Amino acid sequence: MQAVRAISGLWRWRRNPLRRATDLAEAWVALAALLLMLLAAPVVGALVGGSTEDALQRSVRAQHEARHLVTATVIRKLDRSPLDADPETSSGRDLRTRVLADWTAPDGTTHQGPVLSSLKDPRQGDAFRIWTDRHGRMVPRPLDSATASTHAVLAGFGAALATAGLTECGRRLIVWRMVRRRYAHWDQAWEKAGPDWGRTGAGS
Repeated sequence: MQAVRAISGLWRWRRNPLRRATDLAEAWVALAALLLMLLAAPVVGALVGGSTEDALQRSVRAQHEARHLVTATVIRKLDRSPLDADPETSSGRDLRTRVLADWTAPDGTTHQGPVLSSLKDPRQGDAFRIWTDRHGRMVPRPLDSATASTHAVLAGFGAALATAGLTECGRRLIVWRMVRRRYAHWDQAWEKAGPDWGRTGAGS
């Protein structure tokens, strides 16, 4: 890693007579960048992961309060829809059968409509479970706590990586500007020395 190699220059250049001010400056910039990666990145990751965990867990609780698992009863099997999963390419979890069913909502109202059931061979009168809101409208399965925690960990890890990446980009940008300034000083020095270069007694 370039930052680590530059940091080693702090000791190498410490008493070197060929040391330039920019050499030490680059090494100090690299050291500051490495410290930020080791200290700031984990802190940012922990803060982002913690706040994401809190927000997702609140969402989990809200979804479980608003969504209800009710029992639906098959009236008849419906023809396949182009939107249905292909049984040859779908996993067992994704494979659903389209049926006409009725169910009773948590508020006591009755509903009837096409739904996707997990029954392999649904027949009239078969029962299966679906998720609805309190008024009986179909809703997706609520997020579970373990999945929310996994998403929070990934968010924190991503934030830490992003912080480290931005720090390294900042270090490279600072070093690039320092190198350009060094080259500009060299060009100025060559312009001054150029007219007299190679002449006998030049500069005397």
